[in-house]
Amino acid sequence: MRIWSRFLTALEGVGIALDAIRSNKVRAALTIMGVAVGVFVVVGMGAAIHGISASFESDVNEMGASTFMVRRRGIGINSCDGTDDTCADRRNPPVTLAEWRLIKELPSVAAAVPMFFGGMSVKYHDRNLNGVNYEAYGHQWLETDGGDIAPGRNFTEQENTAAAMVAILNDTLAKQMFGDSDPIGKTVQLNEQSFQVIGVYQATAGFLKTMDGRGPDRPKVIVPLETARRHLGASGRWIMLTVKPRDPNNRAGVMDEVTAIMRSHRGLRPSQPNNFALVGQDRLMEVFDQLFGAIFLVGLTLSAVGLLVGGVGVVAIMMISVTERTREIGVRKALGATRGTILWQFLVEAATLTSIGAAVGLALGTLLAMAIRAATPIPASVPMSAVVAALGASALTGILFGMAPAARAARLDPVEALRHE
Repeated sequence: MRIWSRFLTALEGVGIALDAIRSNKVRAALTIMGVAVGVFVVVGMGAAIHGISASFESDVNEMGASTFMVRRRGIGINSCDGTDDTCADRRNPPVTLAEWRLIKELPSVAAAVPMFFGGMSVKYHDRNLNGVNYEAYGHQWLETDGGDIAPGRNFTEQENTAAAMVAILNDTLAKQMFGDSDPIGKTVQLNEQSFQVIGVYQATAGFLKTMDGRGPDRPKVIVPLETARRHLGASGRWIMLTVKPRDPNNRAGVMDEVTAIMRSHRGLRPSQPNNFALVGQDRLMEVFDQLFGAIFLVGLTLSAVGLLVGGVGVVAIMMISVTERTREIGVRKALGATRGTILWQFLVEAATLTSIGAAVGLALGTLLAMAIRAATPIPASVPMSAVVAALGASALTGILFGMAPAARAARLDPVEALRHE
């Protein structure tokens, strides 16, 4: 019976809270708006980060869990960005094609893909685009990229070695240049030089590729690495390597072999540190978690401000409610209501106010997630943890800020309360 009595009291508290909202529309609206803003920030950011994380992880998985990069410098949100004197890795020599050739010959390496990028003009008949990104790869680049070529084909190792004037356009650029016609076999002008189109690249939509300009919505040209060096003026000094181990379970061993061959080629003594960096997919995920963890903390801070505004509103509206209902409280106490009953009723009223705000914020956050998913390649969705956190935080806000008015109501002397006018 005690539980049933509490349940009935809670229902009564919800009804009284709704009556208070109707009679104090402005105060209630400010309270609900403050809580809604706080919840909206938590849910919206949670949905975006959840979607970005899924997209980022998909990009990483497409490259292969065992794949790693050989770079001039490491990565990280706290990486050194000072001068050459204060940041030793700024003096690291670039990764070279000679080192790529050594690495790709290792028996334990299935593929080693060099890559560099730049910009160019693309022209076909009367259609001309400037500032189009191009990427230059070795012929095995699809093994570490995760996209596909359809229609058409990839360039061969022989075409790369001979610096053949062939190019692959991504789907976006092919549509801009050729519309609905078949681009395969057509000739385009890349930096005023004639290239034959041999394929159309279908990129997977992922956050990582979108952020670095390799997403499907950006026009792009892919050419053989040697072609870019000999005909497009690309420097072979500034490259990055993507290495795929032959045995996915032996990534650590392959990284040790690559480290040894890089140190040997660069003549580093045992006492000298590496002047290059090996970056695995786990490190990419770690940097991602650090970056978006910091962003989410900022979002929580903004959310806390919104909840604080809502909490102040709860105190104000509940204090007024206690004052207006002093005589009613006296009657209830005279009829046997305990302090606990009065306290429970007012806490339920406060939690109802903030819960309504949470529902509004949750609805707005869900709409934002749907808009992000529709307008971007990010599969934003509201995680259940964000829903639970939002509702829990709003209810806790109502209880914490409603405690003082509720305690005041519970302490009222029934005789004095009945005399109240």
